[in-house]
Amino acid sequence: MAGPLRCLRQLAPLLCYSALGTARPSLQAPLKLGGLLLPGCQGTWAHHQTAQARHLATKKAKAKGKGQARVNINASLVEDIISLDEVDKDMRSVVKALQEDFSKSLSIRTSPGALDHIIVTTKDGKFPLNQLGQISLKPPQLILVNMSSFPESAAAALKAIQESGMNLNPEADGPIIRVPVPMVTREHRENLVTVAKQLTNRAKESLRKVRAGAINQTKKAKSSVSEDTIKLIEKQIQQMVDDTAGEMDTLLAAKTKELLG
Repeated sequence: MAGPLRCLRQLAPLLCYSALGTARPSLQAPLKLGGLLLPGCQGTWAHHQTAQARHLATKKAKAKGKGQARVNINASLVEDIISLDEVDKDMRSVVKALQEDFSKSLSIRTSPGALDHIIVTTKDGKFPLNQLGQISLKPPQLILVNMSSFPESAAAALKAIQESGMNLNPEADGPIIRVPVPMVTREHRENLVTVAKQLTNRAKESLRKVRAGAINQTKKAKSSVSEDTIKLIEKQIQQMVDDTAGEMDTLLAAKTKELLG
């Protein structure tokens, strides 16, 4: 009897660690084999509940400056719960929109093209300004918006320009909107930096909405997958949010440096 028991004691660690690699088993309940308690195998019964979550993390590394473990989930292993590729795509779209806003709204020298993206709300819907009026530059520092084709939308266009965040003070002259181009002063540069911060904060709000949607979708699977799996996916989503927010901060810092000169 002593011989078989010694064999079981030697086999126990292999049973405990073979499926988990080098990971330590959780200490919850002992494992019995044929009625015998196998030493060193406490908690391996929980492995059946958490194995999927443990194997989702294909790589771990230290997060820079945070000292927290990073995870990179194999998206194919959780595609029945959530599409991490779609979440990443949504976050990339937010970053792209911020870059476009920077390009359109934060030029040191205002040009006719800088007004193209301004959205005008009319009784028939929302339209880009350049679809409602003809935009031209009158030297040296005046932009003209001719609303003759849609004179009923001139007031709405004037309001849209005023609220564009571009520090513009348009004046209406019948169907013609005159937009003086601000001088490139230090104050003007600082105003543009303020607009850049506002645009970044707005983008981060959109990012938080993407996160909330992804977390809510993940939680819907609580009844069919382990809690560890849910937590791991949520950690991956938060990690993606943090990385994207960091990228936005980098874009803001670069734009601020460009604007202030």
